[in-house]
Amino acid sequence: MFKKCLVLVAAAAVSLPATAKKKKKHKGGDMPVVAAKADSSSNKKGPKAFSKVITDKAVSQKGLFTVHKVDDKWYFEIPDSLLQREMIVTTRYSKIAGGGGTYAGEMEGRKTIVWEKGPNNRLFLRVVTVISVADSTTDIFKAVSNSNLNPIAESFEIKAIGKDSNSVVIDVTDFFKGDNQPVSISPYTKRRYNLSSQIGDRSYVSSINSYPINTEVKVVRTFNSTPPAGPQAQVPGMPPSVTLPAAWEAGAVTVEMNNSFILLPKVPMAKRLYDPRVGYFADDYQVFDDQQQKAEEQIFAVRWRLEPKDEDMEKWKRGELVEPKKPIIYYIDPATPQKWRKYLIQGINDWQVAFERAGFKNAIWGKEWNATDSTMNLEDARFSVVRYLPSDIPNAYGPNVHDPRSGEIIESHIGWYHNVMKLVHDWYMVQTAAVDPRARKMEFDDELMGQLIRFVSSHEVGHTLGLRHNMGSSSRTPVEKLRDKAWVEANGHTASIMDYARFNYVAQPGDGIGETGLFPRIGDYDKWAIMWGYKPTMAKNEKEDQKIVNKWVNDSLAANPRLWFGTETNPFDPRSQTEDLGDNSMKASEYGIMNLKRIVPQLPEWTKEEADKYENLSTMYMATVGQFGRYMGHVLKNVGGIYETPKSIEQPGDVYEPTPKDIQKEAVAFLNKQLFATPEWLLNTSILNKIANPAGAESVTTLQINILNSLLSAPRMNRMAVSANRFGAKDAYTLDMMMDDVKNGIWSELNTHKPIDGYRRSLQKAYVEALNKIINPADVPANVAIAANMWNTDAVSVARGQLMSLRKQVDAAIAGTTDKMSKYHLTDVSERIKKALNPKG
Repeated sequence: MFKKCLVLVAAAAVSLPATAKKKKKHKGGDMPVVAAKADSSSNKKGPKAFSKVITDKAVSQKGLFTVHKVDDKWYFEIPDSLLQREMIVTTRYSKIAGGGGTYAGEMEGRKTIVWEKGPNNRLFLRVVTVISVADSTTDIFKAVSNSNLNPIAESFEIKAIGKDSNSVVIDVTDFFKGDNQPVSISPYTKRRYNLSSQIGDRSYVSSINSYPINTEVKVVRTFNSTPPAGPQAQVPGMPPSVTLPAAWEAGAVTVEMNNSFILLPKVPMAKRLYDPRVGYFADDYQVFDDQQQKAEEQIFAVRWRLEPKDEDMEKWKRGELVEPKKPIIYYIDPATPQKWRKYLIQGINDWQVAFERAGFKNAIWGKEWNATDSTMNLEDARFSVVRYLPSDIPNAYGPNVHDPRSGEIIESHIGWYHNVMKLVHDWYMVQTAAVDPRARKMEFDDELMGQLIRFVSSHEVGHTLGLRHNMGSSSRTPVEKLRDKAWVEANGHTASIMDYARFNYVAQPGDGIGETGLFPRIGDYDKWAIMWGYKPTMAKNEKEDQKIVNKWVNDSLAANPRLWFGTETNPFDPRSQTEDLGDNSMKASEYGIMNLKRIVPQLPEWTKEEADKYENLSTMYMATVGQFGRYMGHVLKNVGGIYETPKSIEQPGDVYEPTPKDIQKEAVAFLNKQLFATPEWLLNTSILNKIANPAGAESVTTLQINILNSLLSAPRMNRMAVSANRFGAKDAYTLDMMMDDVKNGIWSELNTHKPIDGYRRSLQKAYVEALNKIINPADVPANVAIAANMWNTDAVSVARGQLMSLRKQVDAAIAGTTDKMSKYHLTDVSERIKKALNPKG
């Protein structure tokens, strides 16, 4: 760009002699005139006459930008009123090569931009980065502006001035055809797919359409590609199952991309300041002001703009339900199979009851896409769409595009992967087949699958409304209530659809619980969270608004504990977990295991399909093992757990507390009983001999060792030692207590002299190795050790003491052991401990 500017300056200097002034006799006296050659329009510098650029051949359309097409050239006519107005540019794939793990309708990038006039008849496109802000009336505003200069991403020559002299015309053909960052593929994506340069003669502008608040540009781009060596090379950064698109064999990848230029509101929506007790996605920036003594980080919730209609304002103030000025509408991708569309729409419409808590009726709708309306475009930023993606990945997701100045959501495209149906099938079978006969087959009836789609639809829509996962919601339901038919059908097994609490696996045969007590739904928390985010307060400013909604939260949590939000990002609080149920992981998991024990023997029959080569049986057995593993993980998180309950200063109690001692002790006892004692019920040879080669690792052994290694890991042991110091050893479940309980469970045969089976032998060796890693860490960088503060706590001392004590017990037990393999094993263990305690001999 710098070289380009130099060339322009040089060209101007060379042209000066041609415009030298000459004198010519004239009746009124001498006057300067320009040489005749300079009069020709072809040599005139600066913008040309509008009609010279936008000729009679032009095909024009009005909208955000007036778009002109003249022959093979595309022009934007940009009104002066839009200069310095912030816009968002989103880039989506409208068509893409198959096999790469990315699908049509998915977003590639988004940027905030402004247009501004530059020197020498240029129009600049700047990319805006909102990091720090200040009021333009303050003294500090200049300092903030000087330290946050936005980059000039592109410079356009102004080709003409609009007819009314209130707009400028630029040629955007080469900008869109070229590989320019604001509108093309990011460097990260190129590296991910091994794409290099764009091929100019195979890239072109397909269409440009302009609408009142947005302009849509479609471009076909072709890139050179260099696949990694080997016919089955995998895409860098992608899962092993994702291989290179077949198109890469041709040395090129072609995609069609859609750019949406969306005008942001002239006056940003009033912000609602973030509260960690309510789970909203958030944006933030630093705020500077002349009156501050420190900079303020302003964090605000991401949400749609919902406002009462002007004529309904008085009704709304009286507490009557009113319709919003602009409702939230999601359209269903016409590529969606017809039979599933109504369930996706139901999942969207289920949120209407939540918005009624905020004072709005008919605030959100799901609608069929009107395929006959030529003015509707699936990538058009005016429309939010549930995009149906032909993927074997079992997933769905709900992103949004929002105004970085205020958090106002502009639009959202939900990604719905076709194979999400497999995911919900497997969940439902292993979690409810013991109580719901409909779950006992490999292909569900359409109505059952439709209702499963409906709940996933509601969950993803919740994300696009601004809601984060509430992994703690299910912990507010007493476990025994999950078996109470009347209660659970009235209240649901979790208070939030945003939890990962799929189905009521606690319900037992004979409880008589129906679908409403098994399925998740829009719950108390969801209705309350929508009220918090969307009910206007009519406050004068954000600070006053914050005070009002803070009182809402304090009063509501005091009245209804089920409204608690447990973040998805807390690794230490056992109340915030995925896929769990109830207020006690041990009780809930025990009920879940009782149902798994009923399911396992039936799997060969329930998975039977003609010509199947035991693939169904293998899939569902591994899903059952996975569910059992989840139960173990839920219990494990209680050990060394730390409760974190965000509070405002008006609320009583501490933010941080240790998981109660009796709960931690109960968790270790559960692991000893249900996992470390070999779970024979899961080792069903009539299944394993059909699906699992014994040459591979046993899934049960793998699970036992993984849980044990996590239980005896340095971070957990360190956390328990530090917690005892912080909260007091008297009421704490200390590290030494935990180690004694684990040792007594895993090494119980030392007292009974019973034969030690192969699973236990592997587990016991893993126990010794885990403690060996604590006292003899291998290849641990010094900074990691310092950061964890591991080596200066009691964890190493306790681990060493446990091994010393264990060796004495093992040596004493060897003489009384009659089983040959058990004796070999114990002798080996004794030597391993000896080496661990004295690695240098």
